[in-house]
Amino acid sequence: MTPAKTPPRQADRERAQDLTGRPVRVLLAEDEESFVEALVIGLGREGFDVSVAKDGAEVLAMFDSVAPDVVLLDIMLPKLSGIDACRAIRARSTVPIIMVTAKGTEIDTVVGLEVGADDYVTKPYRLRELVARMRAVLRRTHLEETAEAVGADGAVFEAGEISVDPERHRVFVRGEEVVLRRKEFDLLLLLVEHAGRVLTRDTLIDRVWGTDYVGDTKTLDVHVKRLRAHIEKDPSAPQIITTVRGVGYRFEVPPRR
Repeated sequence: MTPAKTPPRQADRERAQDLTGRPVRVLLAEDEESFVEALVIGLGREGFDVSVAKDGAEVLAMFDSVAPDVVLLDIMLPKLSGIDACRAIRARSTVPIIMVTAKGTEIDTVVGLEVGADDYVTKPYRLRELVARMRAVLRRTHLEETAEAVGADGAVFEAGEISVDPERHRVFVRGEEVVLRRKEFDLLLLLVEHAGRVLTRDTLIDRVWGTDYVGDTKTLDVHVKRLRAHIEKDPSAPQIITTVRGVGYRFEVPPRR
């Protein structure tokens, strides 16, 4: 299908280029025609270059040709659900994904985050809120890519059975390498760097997602759950990343032997 596009005004085009140096490409997956039309016009006025897919299968078919900078993915899509499409995209790309749901239930939010979404919005929402979230995830991605290009000083952080190599982006648990997603890695590194200290929820969110993060704090809990699945012997009874109720999380320093 031919992507639906709305040419932005020159001033808006310049705003959209501020983050990436070129027009920001958005792949919008939405099957409600009236909603699509309003959103394409609104995002176009904000300077975004929008391509539209009407179902989950079309999202995957269009993904490589569009090469989006951000994906807006409705959970309730025909042919292939937004959850399955998100899982498939995440298996091949780290592009920011914002899930869109009309339900607003906790299970939709958690499942979307668990399969790799970066953020979510609940219908109905205001265009200004959506644009703010899009710019936030794009800004964080740009900063992370810049930091990776610069590299680290070669230091390897070790705490008990965990070894984290920031420069090579590698993690070893009890001698075995585990593969973490970007945010999982950033969160683990931050906790290991401050092993033995309680880091508040606000501190963790600010340092890993950025001070401009406007999403739900459940995102942090989902990432901690993922980390525990990777590094804990028994994730249901965590001994390494512990919860300090009402405050945050702590990476436990192993006792000396």
